[in-house]
Amino acid sequence: MKTLVVISDSHGNRAGVEKLDYLFKENDYAVFLGDGFADVHPFFSYYRNKTRVCRGNCDFFSPLPEEGVLEIEDVRIFYCHGHRYGVKSGLESLAARAKELACEVALYGHTHTPLISEVGGVTLVNPGSLRFDVGAGGSYAYLVVNGKKVTAVLVGENPK
Repeated sequence: MKTLVVISDSHGNRAGVEKLDYLFKENDYAVFLGDGFADVHPFFSYYRNKTRVCRGNCDFFSPLPEEGVLEIEDVRIFYCHGHRYGVKSGLESLAARAKELACEVALYGHTHTPLISEVGGVTLVNPGSLRFDVGAGGSYAYLVVNGKKVTAVLVGENPK
């Protein structure tokens, strides 16, 4: 069994990211889905061996990859920011890309809206945004991978 913490869209809220340092320590993996890499860089540099990052549409001039695949136990997980797949208009393109890469799960951000859904047999997880601290409108996702089974939970809330 392995665990992941997934965050996205911190947009300058480094203090909010710092408050989650204990999660980076205690989980097997940490994934950042873009838009605020400067906020997470110190932590993800420290936990380099267990982190995955990609750039978002606001990570200007970033050398980070736009997407990646993480294999955990018997599950392949696609991760990206989401803007290239039009996630604000629908999730079909994102699910199709995940399937193309033989992934059962896709992690994405960009919309700032936490959501767990399923399209075409692909589990889609958006952790929401850490623009605000958890408890003050921010959110993140927590995943447990056990063999081929994935359980995803959203933590926090999204301001309306």
